[in-house]
Amino acid sequence: MRIYRERIPGISSSVVKALSANELIEVEPDLVSEVELDVGSVLKEYRRVDYELSERAKDLVASRGLDYSHTRKLKAKLAAEKKFGQGEDAIEWLVRQIVEILLQSRNVEEIYGDDNDLRRVIGPIIKKETGLENDMDREVRRHIKNFEEGTADFEIEYQKTLDRIRTNRGAGD
Repeated sequence: MRIYRERIPGISSSVVKALSANELIEVEPDLVSEVELDVGSVLKEYRRVDYELSERAKDLVASRGLDYSHTRKLKAKLAAEKKFGQGEDAIEWLVRQIVEILLQSRNVEEIYGDDNDLRRVIGPIIKKETGLENDMDREVRRHIKNFEEGTADFEIEYQKTLDRIRTNRGAGD
């Protein structure tokens, strides 16, 4: 799952607004932006760890002299060791981390819902907000199916094609 840096503020805002609207959390009006930053920090951490795991997997492939097609498997193994969610597990990991940060945040005045209530609101937002990217990811992969995943050519062509699709859809953020 890809979370683009530009979308983090929007996702964070959606989560905080939904939790407040459902009266699951209480946040002072002047601290809403701080709570959004708290939620955003989880999304940024996900991006950081995902990138780190990708780079470590690529390094392992190179150092072991393996074919680049092993990159995804090695990344999955590294993620499992770190208990880091990928694919469908990524949403669950993100939701769990967001709930945890809300419980620890000094910026949240009161939490009225239990963990499951919070998860029921946060989960669909994360799925919805990343759904557009998943659709784009599938479309990009259809366009570049001739490239082998994990190679430098694949990464370059993936980014070029993704940028073109985003521009065509008007989702260039």
